Formats: sequence, C-alpha cells, structure tokens
Amino acid sequence: MGSVSKGLIVLGTIFVLGAGLLAWKIKMDSSHQYGLNKITAEEIALILKDENPLQLKQLSQDAEQRKTLLKTFRDYFAIASEAKKQGLADDPANKAQLEEIRAIITARSYDQFKNKDKGPMPPFGFVTEDEVNAFYSDPVNEARFESSFSSQLESAKKAKRIPEDYTADEEAKKNERSMFAKIHIYEKEAEEQMKSGALSEEWKRKNELMVGLQQTQFLVSTYAQDTLKKRMEVTDADIKKYIEEHPELEPTEKKKKAEEILARVKAGEDFAKLAKEFSDDPGSNDKGGLYEGITKGSFVPEFEAATEKVEPGQIVDSVVETKFGYHIIKLEKRGETKGSDGQEKGTYDARHILISTGVKDPDNPMSREMPVADFVKAKLQKEKQESVLEEIKANNPVEVPDDFEVPQPSEEDLKKMEEKMKSMDEGSEDLPKGAPKAMPAKKK
Repeated sequence: MGSVSKGLIVLGTIFVLGAGLLAWKIKMDSSHQYGLNKITAEEIALILKDENPLQLKQLSQDAEQRKTLLKTFRDYFAIASEAKKQGLADDPANKAQLEEIRAIITARSYDQFKNKDKGPMPPFGFVTEDEVNAFYSDPVNEARFESSFSSQLESAKKAKRIPEDYTADEEAKKNERSMFAKIHIYEKEAEEQMKSGALSEEWKRKNELMVGLQQTQFLVSTYAQDTLKKRMEVTDADIKKYIEEHPELEPTEKKKKAEEILARVKAGEDFAKLAKEFSDDPGSNDKGGLYEGITKGSFVPEFEAATEKVEPGQIVDSVVETKFGYHIIKLEKRGETKGSDGQEKGTYDARHILISTGVKDPDNPMSREMPVADFVKAKLQKEKQESVLEEIKANNPVEVPDDFEVPQPSEEDLKKMEEKMKSMDEGSEDLPKGAPKAMPAKKK
C-alpha cells in the first residue's frame, strides 16, 4: 500500500488471525484520546464477526490461543498507557502519526463497506484520478501531503526501518501522493456519511475499535524504541557478573579436556581421527574437522588470528577460546579467490576440534546449545523484560475479560472458505517446482 500504511504494523498479525483483523478501541473519552486501556468480551466479538471462518473456528476451539490474545491485550494496553503518561502522545510528530492512523483505518473500513459488492480491487482502487486531481486543486491539501510525507520518512528513519540517508525517488513519492489523497477523500466521505446517518452505529463503533488498537500499537512501538529498549539493555558487565556468580557455567573441565586432546595431537596422533571422535562441531566433525576455502574475515576473530600465527601443516600451539568453546586448530593451506567485486581475497583451509562450552536453555528442551554468553544474555534480557513489564502493568491498570465468545461461522461460510483455499492450492500446482505461490513484486 505505500509507506504510510505499511508503517502501521497490525497487531492482529501476532494473533494469527490474518490481515483482516486490524484493531480494537473502546468509546473514546478525553482522558484516552489515543489508544485504549480496556476492552469488553462483546467488543472483541464485534470485531471478530466478519473474520475468516476457518480461523474463527480454530480460535473458538483453542482456549490457549484466546488466552494468549487476551494477555497481549493486557500487555499492550498497559504499555500504551505508560507511553501516554510519559508524553509520547503529546509530541507533535507522534500526534500527527496518530491522526494519520485514524484517517487510514477509517478510509480503509469505508472502502471495504462502500465497495464490498464490486469485486476484487486493491485498497482505494475505486477512487479515480480525477478525484485525486480535484483533491490537490486545494493548495492546503498539497501542503498537508508534504508535511505528512516528511513526517513519515523521519519516523521510519528514527525506527531504523529505512537508512538515515534514504531519499525517496520521484515515482515513490508520486505513489505516496496518490495514496494520501485517496485515503483522505474516503475519510472525508466516511465522516459525511456518519453525520448523515448513512452508516450504522455498529459500523461507527467497530471503526472506533479498529482505530484505537492501531493507535495503541503505534504508542507501544514508539515507547519500545524510545524507552523500553534502553531499560531492557544487557551489558557485557551484566553477563560477566552473572557467570561469576554461577560457577557451574564456568567451563573448567571442558578446557582441561581440550588441552588433553591438544597434547595427543602434538604427540603425533591423527588429527582427523581425533576430530571425528571428539569434535562438537556438526559442520565438520565427519570430515575430520576440515573446512576448505575459508574466506578471510568469515570466521570468528580469535580463530582467524590463531591461523595467522602458523604455517600450512602446523598446529596452533595452544587451545584457542571463542564464544563457541575451545578449539584445537591445524592450518592446512593458504590460497586466494575472487570476490563478488572481482578483487582477490585470501582464503585458507583449516581443521579444528571443537569442545563446545554451549549450554541449553533448561526451560526449553527443544532449544539448541548456544554459547554461554549468548545464553546468559538471553536469560537476563527475558528477566528484565518480565520485570519491566510487570512494573508497567502494576502502574497502569487495564480492563480485559478473562475469556470471550468467538462468533460461530455458518457451515455454508466454512464450506465456501474451504473450497476457496482448495482452489488456491490447486492453482499453485501449475507453477514450477519451488516457485512461490504468490510471485513477488519486481524491485525498482
């Protein structure tokens, strides 16, 4: 749709209910002008009423999925409330973004309502170029677009969604200009229809719900970028302190094992055989620990520095420690290759035996081993996140039901959706093997 609407990351995506589920909002009052801090079971049902029948059926049968959805509401509502306390909604740039969210959601909802029986069409596809030109015949609207476009770019740069030095080309700006007009044409038309009574109270209520949750999402994202990221940061000093306080993570015995294997290598035992027997590296142990054609700079610095100190055929004199564990290293040969830029780059072949110091997360038996520092960092980050979130929730009470009834789709609607999904799958069979079912847009 364009960077304006792409910037609205739909909270519904984390609810596995698809792009159709956009947002929720209670009836706004002056103390909660943007976002929300409560929702009722009846309001959730209102939003869900017209969603994908198969997904509704799944949601109605899965209590854990509903529980996760409601927990996410509680977390997001509390964070958004804290963001407003901190003044984020009063910042002029954020305020402009929040108002633009209202315009986009209202226009999109109205587009779906007005053109629901006219067949498939991209969002705002029924707004004509003549209408767009008429919109910009007013110089005020041109100025509004320029201001909004600049604000969107700055916001995207601040959130690191685009590079700091990014400059939109003329075609991109032209597309955004057209989309901005279409959004505000339909927003104005929707407002007129609401005033005249042509749109039902249910439609207006649902639209307010949708606007509110999208604004909540924006406040959460902005607060996370500006504040939460810093509060949840884990430093190298934090990691070192934790490891010192937990001696069971110190790999003393593993280092001793690595030194014993190095002694056997130096005594003349076959390096490849020992690698197959002892190495914890699944990528090389079946090849006798051999990696060929390693481009300089592609392995961890400690490993590469060690290979620079020896000649081909030699073994590094001591055990080399990296974040992955302890390595016994033998340099086999050096070489060169041409990189993608046509420049010659140094390469080397090396064998190694890795005695891993990795640990598994005891709370996740399906997890892979990871370096101790990475494990500790993830653990401390999780603890900080939980602590900060609990503090925010304690200071920002919200109202969310314990459960809700999912609207039940009719058997006819379920059958139609199943047939539609089946036809989509069958249509993909004509594509070449490995081709995506939906071809990506060409890059400019």
